Amino acid sequence: MGNFVYTSHPSRIIFGTGTVGQVRDEVERLGASRVLLLSSPPVAKAAARVRDVLGDVTVAEFDGAAMHTPVEVTERALGVLREHSADCLVAVGGGSTTGLAKALALRTGLPQLILPTTYAGSEVTPVLGETRDGRKTTQSSPEILPETVVYDVEFTRDLPVGMSVTSAVNALAHAVEALYAPQANPVIDGMALDAIRKVARALPVLVADPSDTAARADLLHAAWLSGTCLAAVGMGLHHKLCHTLGGAFDLPHAQTHTVILPHAMAYNAPAAQDVMDRIADALGVADAPSGMYDLIASLGGPTSLRELGMAEGDLPRAAQLATATPYPNPRELTPEGIEGLLHDAWEGRRPAVPPAQAQAQAQAPAPAPASDVQGAASDPQGPAPDVELLTAQVLASFADAPDPRVGHLLGDLVRHLHHFVTSNDVTESEWQYAIDFLTRTGQLSTSTRQEFVLLSDTLGVSSVVDLLTNSRTPQTTPSAVLGPFYTDGPPETPQGGDLSQGVAGTPLWADIRITDTDGLPLPGAVVDVWQANEDGFYDVQLPELEGPVLRGRLRTDDEGRLRFWTILPAEYPIPDDGPVGQMLRAVGRHPYRAPHVHFMISAPGHQRLVTQLFVEGGPYMDSDTVFGVKEGLIADFERRVGPTPDGRVVDGEWRSLHFTFRIARLATGPAR
Repeated sequence: MGNFVYTSHPSRIIFGTGTVGQVRDEVERLGASRVLLLSSPPVAKAAARVRDVLGDVTVAEFDGAAMHTPVEVTERALGVLREHSADCLVAVGGGSTTGLAKALALRTGLPQLILPTTYAGSEVTPVLGETRDGRKTTQSSPEILPETVVYDVEFTRDLPVGMSVTSAVNALAHAVEALYAPQANPVIDGMALDAIRKVARALPVLVADPSDTAARADLLHAAWLSGTCLAAVGMGLHHKLCHTLGGAFDLPHAQTHTVILPHAMAYNAPAAQDVMDRIADALGVADAPSGMYDLIASLGGPTSLRELGMAEGDLPRAAQLATATPYPNPRELTPEGIEGLLHDAWEGRRPAVPPAQAQAQAQAPAPAPASDVQGAASDPQGPAPDVELLTAQVLASFADAPDPRVGHLLGDLVRHLHHFVTSNDVTESEWQYAIDFLTRTGQLSTSTRQEFVLLSDTLGVSSVVDLLTNSRTPQTTPSAVLGPFYTDGPPETPQGGDLSQGVAGTPLWADIRITDTDGLPLPGAVVDVWQANEDGFYDVQLPELEGPVLRGRLRTDDEGRLRFWTILPAEYPIPDDGPVGQMLRAVGRHPYRAPHVHFMISAPGHQRLVTQLFVEGGPYMDSDTVFGVKEGLIADFERRVGPTPDGRVVDGEWRSLHFTFRIARLATGPAR
């Protein structure tokens, strides 16, 4: 064992479930009586709980904590602090709120009490990163370290799965870098490896069941360990890159850590192979960088800077910024090397495994899969063999694809599929069942029943693709999934026409406007409309009907308006007598869609919009089985009686819908 120096940075740690109840006692223990409560809008619920516990010792609140701790935000909070003569800082939230508390403490010397709601780990570090004029700088000082941290597992239960993944990988980065830091020592090594093991085992459990309290407790414990590691030994390449990308290019903090970590590990692996071997063992994989990438990808975490909004043209500047100031790192840093790393991260490439290492790993017994570590029944024939070399062979078969995009997509699909099979130790009978399930799904699909579309919809894949494709122009009306019941070429319907054609239901008068994003009307826009009847069936599901009903194609007038009659949409179950219904029943999910009307809007020079309008107050709005409801698509289908806009006589109640759709101009489209 070599020489080492270990310096601890103690904070008072209170860990458990329900520990928020001790916050006021801890404030008084710090000798304080006038609290400034710090938070941000996403953690308003948790902040309210802390406010209730603190009672009258809270003299002021500031809920404007921001990512990367901008100095202008700190100055505003400092004004609130001084105005109310606060003598203690209580922060509720993730790294942004903790960073604000640290910045205030550094300027005032006030004590801090932190209640984390994420797995960032920064609450136990004496490190502060602040952003000024697009540049993020860090400093370390004992005055920055919070005095008390209250870990309450309940405060992480509402953390969305996606944020749970990226936050926990952020913690993993602390542990990874601690292992090859110049100040590494046996105490920190043990904490770091324990943290890596905990995250690697707990995250898949959490993604499968977000309410699993034990998994969340393990992740919170790992965050504490990881932050403690970072506090003791400092930062390297990974953190420098993430601070550069976050501060200079305004990329989201935890997501950036998630994308960069496998690539920073791959860059340093040649100079720290012994560390990578220990990380691989803790992860339960053969190769640490590629194993980290596979873990992130299998959990649905981001894997490319491109998807975070980073411009490829900014990569050379990012590399120059990251290497402008020297800092400790196992491998020499060069602008060319770091730019190559960033290009891999921008593309989302899986780190390559050195051929000699892959061959050696293929011949060696693999570590036990995570399911065995967690106590599941192990394979009676012994540990699972390593499939790394086989995966590499399959990926290599796509290397010469004429269309690089096709090769990339197939390669990424193979990586995800192989990781899914190996990480879940899928049996031959389970895989055969999956093949049979997909076969039955295909056999049931026809021109009027798209069972594969239903499968994609109920797994949320359709909504994810929709978001990625159509939600990059926030000034437009939100899009929604097409669904399985659209038919091309619906009947032309004149202004004021009736789509229902006498079908029973509460009459609905729709007055719709189509505009561009500047509010200018779009005459001549083509709008397809379709919906289910009051019993929840579309016309293509009713063979006794002789023609299209409750669907039509209308064209906007010179004012960009269209008006038509139809009926009030009702909630309905998707077809659940096939494989998709079987899947829903197996996991205890209902098959119902919230009541809605479909729209497909096309206008020359503008992006097509496929969307739906949902009935405000309707059933299943918070549990729509295809995850299609968006706040901007919930509309008031107003109850009316008496005269109608076009003089139609209606006995009893009818409904009125007024809505304006805004669609985006194509990049090459004509300006209006």
